[in-house]
Amino acid sequence: MAERVKEVAVEEADRLKALTSDAARSGAYLYPIRGIAYFVSHKSLWKPLTSKLAPTVTLGLGITTFMFVFTYLPQAAIMAFTSGPLAAISAGLLVLSESSTLITILSKNFLIEDALIDTFDGTLMSKNTTDLLSEGRQIKAGGDPMAKLGKLLKKPLVKFTPKAMIRYLMYLPLNFIPVVGTVIFVLLQGKRAGPAAHTRYFQLKRWNESQKEKHIEQYRGAYTGFGVAAVLLELVPLASIFFAFTNTVGAALWAADIEQQHITKEGTAPKLREQAKNAE
Repeated sequence: MAERVKEVAVEEADRLKALTSDAARSGAYLYPIRGIAYFVSHKSLWKPLTSKLAPTVTLGLGITTFMFVFTYLPQAAIMAFTSGPLAAISAGLLVLSESSTLITILSKNFLIEDALIDTFDGTLMSKNTTDLLSEGRQIKAGGDPMAKLGKLLKKPLVKFTPKAMIRYLMYLPLNFIPVVGTVIFVLLQGKRAGPAAHTRYFQLKRWNESQKEKHIEQYRGAYTGFGVAAVLLELVPLASIFFAFTNTVGAALWAADIEQQHITKEGTAPKLREQAKNAE
């Protein structure tokens, strides 16, 4: 039995190592960074974010206050055994990260879903991928990409389910393991978040489940790399909603590269692959 457990552990370690290597080689983790730069330099893409700023800020303050009042002390007590004298600081950072995650999950499902779709579509419009975009919404005459977005013909059929929250709560205790636990936590979250970022793209392509799974599996490393970078950004306290929008821009830029066939065998733009290689 012990030998079997060891064998499975080695196999999982090798699989994780290969996935991490593929993610690094693909350079897809740079798309969220590109998303920040592109978002900041294209003011027309700010409209969906600014229109939802007031309710998301209110939600964020409420959740952060609740989390500190009810969860800070219990977590600080647990972390006293793992972080020693740094427990107070570590617990505070953990609560902020937990709050950011909860804010992002609830906002995406109840407050900013349509705004994120508009941001994704507006980015595609700015990259002249109108043939793809016309599959999911009307396109109007207008001066800037956002003004050209007409009525939605279809939107991703992703309804809120407790699965994401349950999965997050299941993985959360990993953060009590210094360094290694947090790395595993982010990797697991990123593996799911990567493909989720292209939900709108898959819909515009009219792909069925089999086609989506084939595509995701082909570029599993790239999607994991993107997802890890996106999750890390959305864990930044007090900035998670901003990064939710910039990550959406990054996902749309990646989709535009795929459509325009500006990709390598790893599924990403050649320049990104070059940048990733230089960073190794």
